[in-house]
Amino acid sequence: MADFVLALDQGTTSSRAIVFDGAYKIRGIGQREFPQHFPRPGWVEHDPEDLWRTVVETMRMALADASLSASDIAAIGITNQRETAVVWDRKTGKAIHNAIVWQDRRTADICAALKADGSEPFITERTGLIADSYFSATKVAWILDHVEGARARAENGDLAFGTVDSWLLWHLTGGKRHVTDATNASRTMLCNIDTGQWDDELLRLLRVPRAMLPEILECIDDFGATDPALFGVAIPIRGVAGDQQAATVGQACFRPGMMKSTYGTGCFALLNTGHDRVPSQNRLLTTIAYRINGRTTYALEGSIFIAGAAVQWLRDGLGILQRAEQSGAFAEKADPQQEVYLVPAFTGLGAPWWHAEARGALYGLTRNTGPHEIARAALESVCFQTRDLLEAMRQDWAASADTVLRVDGGMVASDWTMQRLADILDSPVDRPVVLETTALGAAWLAGCGQGVWPDQDGFAGSWRLDRRFEPRMEPEARRKSVAGWKLAVERTIWNGS
Repeated sequence: MADFVLALDQGTTSSRAIVFDGAYKIRGIGQREFPQHFPRPGWVEHDPEDLWRTVVETMRMALADASLSASDIAAIGITNQRETAVVWDRKTGKAIHNAIVWQDRRTADICAALKADGSEPFITERTGLIADSYFSATKVAWILDHVEGARARAENGDLAFGTVDSWLLWHLTGGKRHVTDATNASRTMLCNIDTGQWDDELLRLLRVPRAMLPEILECIDDFGATDPALFGVAIPIRGVAGDQQAATVGQACFRPGMMKSTYGTGCFALLNTGHDRVPSQNRLLTTIAYRINGRTTYALEGSIFIAGAAVQWLRDGLGILQRAEQSGAFAEKADPQQEVYLVPAFTGLGAPWWHAEARGALYGLTRNTGPHEIARAALESVCFQTRDLLEAMRQDWAASADTVLRVDGGMVASDWTMQRLADILDSPVDRPVVLETTALGAAWLAGCGQGVWPDQDGFAGSWRLDRRFEPRMEPEARRKSVAGWKLAVERTIWNGS
């Protein structure tokens, strides 16, 4: 059997397909961006048909780029933007509303009411999450309440809900499979992460009918096969994980205490805590890292809503950059005497603050402040937020004290950004040879599930270091810089309250 695996990486701003060979090398790649929709301030939507269309397009592009046919692919693995909610008609396969994206804040008032009536501790106890509009449940309820007749149709079993993986699986299999995996289910605010199943009490509290939910499978499982009408043959789909969990797998963070941070549209740090569910005292999330061979591995997660999106803002919103790749060179030219801070709360603040009403702010501007200083502030904001997450994790779990951070995502290609990250963290940062770790994680799940790639130990032994960034900043400079950041966050939260 061929050992080529096709990974589908459906993200927040683009869809990608990557063909890996048995040596984990990229043989072909396809990518398509798709429109973002912002109906109101704080609202973010995608047209689900754009997600499906671009996935099929990129699959064909990747196969052509690799000079392979669909029959050469042993298996497909899927990784996806998490929490984004899609509701569709089971008969037609058409969505009844645009997908409500994980960044969307329209249900903040609903979540505030859950906190006010004392429901949040119950939600956290069952799900490891907090009551926040980031997660899927209140998005689903909003769609059912705002599309005429939708709630009755959902209760009758006529509508299906899914995160993006479920939406893609439904269409890839020609409507034969309505399934998800444990990691995506754990991000809905509807799944009991102790049992790994949908929780009836949560469903009642959050007003989501059980009839519309997918079946929960393991990360390595039989998710069906592609409809032969799509690519000429039926390709097995054997692995699925949400994007941050897939990156954890792709970084081979299989041992308790290992940690990765992915810098894409947002930034997400996951710390493997093994088979022990570790509750957070610092507003971090307890989530499922992966479920394989009947055993659940848990993680502590810190979620930052804006990372690479801040660089996109510099390019598309302010016109400071022509290309995102210019950000590091701009930051390097910034005046070191100017202390400029960007708090990128464009869609609120995530962990460890969880302040939905906060909005972005720039501090420390002078007449001499220009594009270079603002670019530096944008990149440093990601580094400061990562430090806040690491501090919280180390307080929650002492075993993480000496963890070396493994990094991935588009931003880590910038040497300047990674050096500044190590400086602000006062800790080493490891960048791997393979930067496409999210797609690689999905590919390994599928390849292992199909029996053409090795087990966890064999895969972990293949991880290779590209460069380790050691901290070089003077302690006093770091102290002053971090103190300025904390003050900027306090002021931003105060302005948003």
